[in-house]
Amino acid sequence: MSELKITGYGDDLTINDMRLGDLSPKDHENIEKEKGGQNYKPLEDVVVSHVKDSSTLICRKPSEDNIKAYIEEELIDGLCCYSAVNQGQLNQEIVDAVIHHLQNEKLPTVPRSIRHKYMSAFLMATTEITGMDKVVPKVSGVESWELTFKLCRRWGYQVKNIPQGKGIIVGATGNFHGRTVAAVSMSDDPDARNDFGPFIPGIELVPYNDFDALKNLFEEKGEYIAAYSVEPIQGEAGVIVPDDDYWPKVEKLCKAHNILLAMDEVQTGFGRTGANFAHQLFGVKPDIIGCGKAAGGGILPVSFVAGSKEVINTLTPGSEGSTFGGYPLASVVGVYAIKTLVDLNLAENAKIRGEQLMNHFNDIKDDFPDKIKEVRGKGLLTAFEMHNHKHLDGHEVSVELLNQGVYAKETHHSTVRFAPALTIKAWQIDDMAEKLRNVIKEL
Repeated sequence: MSELKITGYGDDLTINDMRLGDLSPKDHENIEKEKGGQNYKPLEDVVVSHVKDSSTLICRKPSEDNIKAYIEEELIDGLCCYSAVNQGQLNQEIVDAVIHHLQNEKLPTVPRSIRHKYMSAFLMATTEITGMDKVVPKVSGVESWELTFKLCRRWGYQVKNIPQGKGIIVGATGNFHGRTVAAVSMSDDPDARNDFGPFIPGIELVPYNDFDALKNLFEEKGEYIAAYSVEPIQGEAGVIVPDDDYWPKVEKLCKAHNILLAMDEVQTGFGRTGANFAHQLFGVKPDIIGCGKAAGGGILPVSFVAGSKEVINTLTPGSEGSTFGGYPLASVVGVYAIKTLVDLNLAENAKIRGEQLMNHFNDIKDDFPDKIKEVRGKGLLTAFEMHNHKHLDGHEVSVELLNQGVYAKETHHSTVRFAPALTIKAWQIDDMAEKLRNVIKEL
């Protein structure tokens, strides 16, 4: 075994004789391909280095003269780590809270088998912001959905008295809840499912935003259905916004059949859609929600499940756990992620800047109706879908935007999402839109 030596920080961080500051974008790509699993396909010839401001990244691209290893350019962050950095890159208040609690408060790391004082702050803040009775802290976004899934099953057996082994969780086609076995069991995406079976039973799908299909399934199998587990607005599917009356009708239907309404707010929560949580846009209140991404302010992975006492109280000691779910540092970060959401009025800013961005999208659609088919969104969760023609390639749009200094990403073949930080300025929205217009014009 070779001797491992690690020294330095930042560009001087050196693994044996390999210094990060000496690597070209191609070097980074080659290392990832040689030593990493290929579960992502990152944009080529670009490596993010550091942050300039809350919505601007500094990235490294190949040097045109081949004399230097790379050149550095500004990149407007139009993706926001898939809504994990709603509060903006390196939000100063969250960063200051982390540094203060580590250096001055001597923050410990302890498991849930002993109480720590910051858990109380986290629970008070999360129940208040969600309007729910109780909260269970977790780490990653998919963990929050996984616990939601388990809690719905347990409630179905213990409270609704569904016969053991007969419980059904209903999901929606086009969903994205993560990549665990349970999550891909609910998925209808072949890329997420191929060769990962056999899958978890007791799951049935209905078309998203099809009330009649859901009603028919509830009438047929309602006595065995514990929950309808679903995104209030589908993100990965291409920002699919349901009809205005869909969720009120679904909420009423669920109550009539004694079925839980469980919402995945991992991507749509924390102000992203113009409300603190997307379900509030439709005037409904789920029985249980899963939150993640921006719950950690882009600083740490933080997630949680919030719900009614009737659902959360089905948990018992030993039936669920997470070493880092709600540990002291995560609790502090979670509290200040909520504090910045409230103090900066990020939901309102998302609504204002989202309307601005959607107006730009609609103007581009009006000017290029042969290219842009539809624009969709709520707040700053937005997307445009191009017509399904070979030359209208979402990946090509993403690459060309990158060349103009904007980071956005396609989903499926012809849809491109924009989900910038909720702190983004008006001039940055205009700048992104102008660059998008340039790209669409040349397609």
